[in-house]
Amino acid sequence: MAIALSTLVEETERYLNAARISDYCPNGLQVEGRPQVRRIVSGVTASQALLDAAVEAEADVLLVHHGYFWKGENPCVTGMKQRRLKTLLSHDISLLAYHLPLDVHPEVGNNVQLARQLEIVVEGPLEPENPRTVGLIGSLAEPMTARDFARRVQEVLGREPLLVEGSQMIRRIGWCTGGGQGYIDQAIAAGVDLYLSGEASEQTVHSARENGISFIAAGHHATERYGVQALGDYLARRFAIEHLFIDCPNPV
Repeated sequence: MAIALSTLVEETERYLNAARISDYCPNGLQVEGRPQVRRIVSGVTASQALLDAAVEAEADVLLVHHGYFWKGENPCVTGMKQRRLKTLLSHDISLLAYHLPLDVHPEVGNNVQLARQLEIVVEGPLEPENPRTVGLIGSLAEPMTARDFARRVQEVLGREPLLVEGSQMIRRIGWCTGGGQGYIDQAIAAGVDLYLSGEASEQTVHSARENGISFIAAGHHATERYGVQALGDYLARRFAIEHLFIDCPNPV
């Protein structure tokens, strides 16, 4: 079965409510390909490796979290950017990308999906009074040590996380996938035992240590694999089309 590309894009925009979110890049259809869609390939980042895999998989649409045309980047279509766009255009593949809308969505969002993977019960936003905060806060069914929770993270995500270990047991957790380490101060103010993000900055370690909480950096790529998969699955069910997630591992 095939559907119109325009129909797929309209439904994705509606489902994610993307128009209401101010972002650092254009969300939605970034590169237009063939007008009919039978197969979606999804992945975290529209790298050349993922583009080549999408070509091999005969994708009509490539659905990603990290697309192109970020604010402040060089707009010239040269080098790496030229090669990437040429791959999409020469194979008539559309690029559909959603950044913040895919972080904050209450069903398929990266933060909610990561919580489901790690068995964290979502309680609400990290800063209820600030709608721009994408992080969440939640709890574990039973308290555990920071090392035990880090082992759970490693087992689920398939990579060893960076752990800054505090002294208390872990029950209350704040988190923000990807480059969300900057929300650690809000998490500390909310009274968490552990804060988790994808990346770490130099000062993040000091903030955790000096405020007596644990901190885990589990990988930008690793923490943001689940939202785009869930969105692709939703669209596949909604329109009875094919969906294939392709993981191109990234150590960061």
